[in-house]
Amino acid sequence: MKLIRFGKSGQEKPGVELPDGKRIDTSAFGEDYTEQFFTNNGIARLAAWLQSNQSTCPVVDASERLGAPLARPSKIICIGLNYVDHAKETNAAIPAEPIVFFKSTTAMCGPFDSVVIPKNSTKTDWEVELAVVIGKKASYVEEKDANDYIAGYMLHNDYSERAFQLERNGQWVKGKSCDTFAPLGPVLATPDEVKDIHNVRLWLSVNGKMMQDGNTSNLIFKIPFLVSYLSQFMTLLPGDIISTGTPAGVGLGQKPEPFYIKAGDIIELGIDGLGTSKQVAVAYK
Repeated sequence: MKLIRFGKSGQEKPGVELPDGKRIDTSAFGEDYTEQFFTNNGIARLAAWLQSNQSTCPVVDASERLGAPLARPSKIICIGLNYVDHAKETNAAIPAEPIVFFKSTTAMCGPFDSVVIPKNSTKTDWEVELAVVIGKKASYVEEKDANDYIAGYMLHNDYSERAFQLERNGQWVKGKSCDTFAPLGPVLATPDEVKDIHNVRLWLSVNGKMMQDGNTSNLIFKIPFLVSYLSQFMTLLPGDIISTGTPAGVGLGQKPEPFYIKAGDIIELGIDGLGTSKQVAVAYK
């Protein structure tokens, strides 16, 4: 199943994208895609409901805005330097354990919303990433059981303001959490929608030029390990997002000189099986 949310920002309704690409409104099911939905086995209940009710669900017009495919979760946890090539391009050591940081949930937006270059920003950067959505409460999970805790996967552009992140002291969260810095979707795909999540292409282009072209087979720390690892330090709640890192090709790593996003730039990205997204950069007003 592929979950979507659509409508004006802050007023999104739940829906589903069917295998033929048609989108339908599932508001009549009576639940948005919240922590409570995932806690109460919502995906299975929705699938069962659709067997009897799909034909009566209104069609969502292709012109409708898409929001993030789930309502605001309790947390977005990000993994830094999780591809060898990205660590090398930023002159960082290969991590012995996952580098963990948070991204504010207020950064969430729709997959085709504009990305706002923050006030006083000089180094807004891009990062295509695979995001994992937790399906049930997870604490001290063993790696062999980790897949049982996954609700699905999404496309995420982990926008980063590098000066805020690296030159302003303290934790990376400052460079990761600006408004619009977490476009998610277009869909939240359940695990059965992806044949092998550790062998999918992820890519990103800026103004039509391919900047990132990687594969999840190159993840340093694989997804079951990450779920288990994080659950040793915190309880993961249903709907929580783990963003698993980015391959090489970010602006910070460009040679001979880094370059960054400017107003008017068009950033497009995708992951096989999870769709594509597109953001146009605008200046903060």
